[in-house]
Amino acid sequence: MIEPKVLKGFRDSLPEQEIFRASAIRNLSTTFESFGFVPIDTPVLEYREVLLGKGGGETDKQVYAFKDHGGRDVAMRFDLTVPFARFMAAHVNELPLPFKRYHIDKVWRGENTQKGRYREFYQCDFDIVGIDHVSADFEILFLMYHALKGIGIPAFHIHLSHRGVFNAYLNTLSVSSLSTEILRIVDKLQKIGRDEVHHQLCGYVSDQQAEGILQFISAEGSAREVIEALKQICGGYQEDLERLEQLVSFAEEAGIDDILTINPSITRGLDYYTGVVYETFLDDLPGIGSVCSGGRYNDLASLYTKQHLPGVGSSIGLDRLTAAMEELGLVTLRSSSVDLLICCMDEKYIGAYQRLASKLRREGLNTEVYLSKRKLPQQFSYAEKRMIPLALLIGEDEWSSGSFTLKDLQNRSQYTAQDVPSLIKRCRTVLKEH
Repeated sequence: MIEPKVLKGFRDSLPEQEIFRASAIRNLSTTFESFGFVPIDTPVLEYREVLLGKGGGETDKQVYAFKDHGGRDVAMRFDLTVPFARFMAAHVNELPLPFKRYHIDKVWRGENTQKGRYREFYQCDFDIVGIDHVSADFEILFLMYHALKGIGIPAFHIHLSHRGVFNAYLNTLSVSSLSTEILRIVDKLQKIGRDEVHHQLCGYVSDQQAEGILQFISAEGSAREVIEALKQICGGYQEDLERLEQLVSFAEEAGIDDILTINPSITRGLDYYTGVVYETFLDDLPGIGSVCSGGRYNDLASLYTKQHLPGVGSSIGLDRLTAAMEELGLVTLRSSSVDLLICCMDEKYIGAYQRLASKLRREGLNTEVYLSKRKLPQQFSYAEKRMIPLALLIGEDEWSSGSFTLKDLQNRSQYTAQDVPSLIKRCRTVLKEH
């Protein structure tokens, strides 16, 4: 016998997890499309040089890469942004600009596993490409807000920063040539703490410069207070700071400024970000990390085309977010999406049961037919195990009278309906009460 084991960092998904995930994906897709975003898809496998052209540092070590049967160096996508940049370069002449896309699918990273973090996981990406304007930065921010609200996240804060502001400050310290290394260290602040960040920075800069960087990333207060503090640290007006300030103004006008935090320590670990960066933390579970993050990447597509294709986008880590929602009690897991089970009272009626089920499905009631005649307690037990709330009994007497007996399996109530319209009405009423 072969042991039915699963690789570390990978997992099977039982129906209750898949039902919730499918529902979340439907809600997210609806939200994305309501903003004018359209779906795309890209291959799981890409040429290794395509994916690793500008992943950078730790990401390169996490990519699953190998030679295929043709001896080609290939790799599995580690995110949905780099393949999207390749996609844009290949299809730019076929697409309207600016182009708004969303892509929900699996990605793979060979990283250390922990709660809510796996080696195979879903990402939900949404991007705007072909325009470098604060309005696009804000639309992504606004969509982040609505996407999370749409799947039932009650309390969160979106943290904002700007790579350009940080790089400008590093230039005042004369360490801009070390920006990549410094940004990666600063990005670990929440994981390793201030002292360790200081220690690692001193491997590249002086103690005084490290203290200055820590002062920069530690600015606190309201969004406008932090921006004013950064102006003082950076020596006055700075173009990228003005862009942050515009984002705050738009958020105030749109009524979402209460969920914004200007956080200079947010840098994002990937090299391709060039402007505003976003990270989202749950108010009631901040320790799980960012559940929706991204930023502006104006030069990523330049790896694949000479045409300038500035972009901005964000990504929801669906698996981490689901784990957080389960921990917070925000997820009601069901092992079935069925509303009603038609019990099999006599197998000679299977065709009639299915015909009736079709009518109910057209009315928006997910309906399943039990496939063989068994004792009713056994059929009820099946429905309860699958968390199906209603059962319909139609035997010889019911067919003769044209009536239906509906059982509410949660509170053990029983109803009689004289025809299909009254049955549908009763089902909807009982389901609303649940």
